[in-house]
Amino acid sequence: ARSKMWKKILLFGLLGAAILTFGILVGHYGIEKSPGWVRDMSRDVDESMIEQFIKEVDNKRIEEYLKELTKVPHMATSSGDEQLVKYILDQWKDPISGLDDAWKDTYKVYLSFPSDTTPNRVTVVSPTDSVLFTSRLKEKNYTEDQLHPDVVQPYAAYAPAGNPKGRLVYANQGKVSDYEFLNKTIDLNGAIAIVRYGGAGRANKAINAAPFGVIGVLVYTDPKDINDGKLSDVNETYPNSWYLPPSGVERGSYNTYFGDLLTPYLAAKDYTYRIKEADIKGIPPIPTQPIGFEDASALICKLGGSDAPSLWQGSFKCTYRLGPGFEPNSIFNNSEVQLNVYNKGELKNSDNVMGVIRGSVEPGVLYVPQTLSHSPVPPDTYTHFTIENKPVLGPSPKLYRRWRPRRSIIFGSWGAEEFGLIGSTEYTEEYYSKLRDRAVAYINVDISVFANATLRVQGSPAAQSVVFTATKQVKTPGSPSTSVYDNWIQYFNRSSPAYGIIPNLGYLTGAGSDYAAFMHFLGITSMDIAYTYDRSKTQARIYPAYHTAYDTFDYAARYIDPGFTSHQTVARTAGNVLLRLADSLVIPFNAVDYAETLEQFLNTSLDSYNTRLMEKGISMEPLKTAVAKFRTAANSLSRLIQDTDLTKETPLRIRRINDQLMFMDRAFVDPMAFPDKYHYRHVIWASRSSGVVTFPGLADAFARAVSTDSASDWDQVHRHLTIVIQTIEGAAHTLEEVI
Repeated sequence: ARSKMWKKILLFGLLGAAILTFGILVGHYGIEKSPGWVRDMSRDVDESMIEQFIKEVDNKRIEEYLKELTKVPHMATSSGDEQLVKYILDQWKDPISGLDDAWKDTYKVYLSFPSDTTPNRVTVVSPTDSVLFTSRLKEKNYTEDQLHPDVVQPYAAYAPAGNPKGRLVYANQGKVSDYEFLNKTIDLNGAIAIVRYGGAGRANKAINAAPFGVIGVLVYTDPKDINDGKLSDVNETYPNSWYLPPSGVERGSYNTYFGDLLTPYLAAKDYTYRIKEADIKGIPPIPTQPIGFEDASALICKLGGSDAPSLWQGSFKCTYRLGPGFEPNSIFNNSEVQLNVYNKGELKNSDNVMGVIRGSVEPGVLYVPQTLSHSPVPPDTYTHFTIENKPVLGPSPKLYRRWRPRRSIIFGSWGAEEFGLIGSTEYTEEYYSKLRDRAVAYINVDISVFANATLRVQGSPAAQSVVFTATKQVKTPGSPSTSVYDNWIQYFNRSSPAYGIIPNLGYLTGAGSDYAAFMHFLGITSMDIAYTYDRSKTQARIYPAYHTAYDTFDYAARYIDPGFTSHQTVARTAGNVLLRLADSLVIPFNAVDYAETLEQFLNTSLDSYNTRLMEKGISMEPLKTAVAKFRTAANSLSRLIQDTDLTKETPLRIRRINDQLMFMDRAFVDPMAFPDKYHYRHVIWASRSSGVVTFPGLADAFARAVSTDSASDWDQVHRHLTIVIQTIEGAAHTLEEVI
């Protein structure tokens, strides 16, 4: 019996020792030797990798890529476009340095082209039908780039064909107010209007004109607005400087809405339902044609009638007059302007090129699409970011052979971008559900370099902090000590109640580039990153060769960014932001910065509207309460993130916080807020016609009500105020403790 007892004791002792040993091993390997997926769950962004990434971005490689990308014009669906699609796809599919996967998404979209056989033209026709003047059919060539047969002739995409003839009037910028001013003293019925770029969107210059009886519109770029008054190609304009030559014509899409015009809210596939062409809205109802300022001056300087207002005067060496018609002592006396437009609409297949680096932890995806091609103008010279960063970020290169981002990274090149953001919009429509539920952010680098003075960033306030972090780490071109942040703050800055003087992150209120569908339609936190010029040294509204035959590699290499160091800096900055968004344990968005913007909008609204609304019995107190709720919720979430060692938290808690941050912008989306604004659903960043920088729906409704003083319009003010209040309150609830 005693022997059995000792055997039991020995057995239990050995068993206890085994259990103890097993426990020690489990504890040791559970903590020190945990599986890779456990380490991935708590891994944060690797700062040393970001520093190495910055070193690897090479300006010479950027220059080489740009030469390849801009060898031939690549208008959407052209042979040059197809070649470029293949080149990008081959780069991203490369088995050595490519991405995890790459593919094409094809859409059948409605595009507008000039006639292949009969060019558009503007003539001055005498009473006896003699042609006294004909506009240039193509821009003057200074380099072989302008001689390429695929350089598209100047035209206004989506303007209808037609051959109107009438008296010429000068209508400044083609705003409604400009036509109203002319209509006081001039009968505009049957007139042809000549207008300059600026002030109103391209399409609106003709849309605004038609109700006044105008039957055709000419559009030109005034040297005052683009060239700082420079006129001569002998020594003042390209190729002697960056200024636009007299024959340069800005092409572009003359449509108000973005996306395929025949398939609103539906991805443009072969099987998709299409509306009738006659039912398309937001395009010119009358023939429209862009011309160079050389031709514009020949017409404007011979106009008769009264002198145009001082604010309408441009840089031509004459007094701008209003018309109608030409002055009696002109060679064009009693003559009319004939506008001949032969544009045609076509359904064509257009490709997006997409590529992915797959993430290791979270299903959330980070979108970094880039307009690499597909312009209806000669070679686009600002197309380096995705291809340049691909060999650095791709899974195979030696630097990152063992790196896989926490979140997936999607790269893209959008098709038919210059026809109205078509490729990106169709993509958001096709992948609506996936993007709504999984997309973390969108980084836009369309025209990445306008010039080489300073950074310019537009974006959601949520992204301000990560952009600031990245720009403090990247050095400005040519300076080993000055950061992009320090350089940026010298050119664009504002006073923040929380931070003092900081760089000014602009707003994404319009549809200027491919962020539009992501920000306005889906509410995905977006940003647009570029280098630009010193606005104290030029009044140019954009770089002068924009969308002309001079928008070439030669122009970029000479005047936009010699040495391509600003391209390098944008790649480093955008790539830095990308890596932080892809790899940070907690998505680096900041709700407190959003609260500050809402408070600024609130203060502007109170200053601008409160007195009048009180007179109408409408209270703004609930708006003040809603903004205060958002501030409280934002502060609480920020403190939670700052005060918690999140590397020790459970993956579910991290995911819960990341969902709150990821969906912050989406909480401001109201599909019913703007039924008359196609694709605009973000209550804070929808387009705004009012000059008051505040909540757009409220601002526009108030401006309309003040102008009409009708009860129904004041009801709309109350409606939009309610929408803003409830949207902000709803967003605040998403930031509160999850229940």
